[in-house]
Amino acid sequence: MSAGVFVQPLETEFSFKAKAYAALREAIARLNIYDVDDEIRLDERQLAHELGVSRTPIREAMARLEHEGLVRTMPRRGIFVVRKSRREIIEIIHVWAALESMAARLITLYASDDEIASLRRLFSTFADGQVAAQIDEYSVANIDFHQAILDLSRSDVLKRLADTLFIHMRAIRHRTIVEDHRFERSIIDHMHIIEALEKRDTDLAERLVREHALELARHVERHAHYLK
Repeated sequence: MSAGVFVQPLETEFSFKAKAYAALREAIARLNIYDVDDEIRLDERQLAHELGVSRTPIREAMARLEHEGLVRTMPRRGIFVVRKSRREIIEIIHVWAALESMAARLITLYASDDEIASLRRLFSTFADGQVAAQIDEYSVANIDFHQAILDLSRSDVLKRLADTLFIHMRAIRHRTIVEDHRFERSIIDHMHIIEALEKRDTDLAERLVREHALELARHVERHAHYLK
């Protein structure tokens, strides 16, 4: 008698829960939640329809997202994506500064030359003052740069700690990059950071990344009056 081939069902209740959570978390991560004044409401029924699942895995995903502080349920109003206050955003940036600067330190110790060179390639199309003319593309490159700093650290613990913070950091960077011509200073800061990483100057790279983040905190303190 030939041995049978063991296969698992393609879809299970657990996989629906996991996929619904992953899809909703990714969708929230892509939202520019500080670009609008009104809170962003999530419609369970619409989301279930768009994902092709029942409302049960959507509700369970929402409960998990609420536990992570990404959404909140308001009685008789619905479920809303969490928008942090100005003070909370500043606190997030301060923590981010500590995490990202440590990531920069680890890059100088453990990343390959080619991995560090990949950071410079992110900005290869923005030479000769082209940032202002390509601000949307630069905003994406800016966010990719900061994500890459975490990834190249090779520290899974550090990346997990930064994961939820990154959703708010991404959104506030997207909103503020055009304010007070921050993009002009941003590209200069990035180039200095990359040079320090290329030279394996651990202390300088750590300091430049920390100061770059803290400057964002100072900008939010002075200019982000649209945050409560």
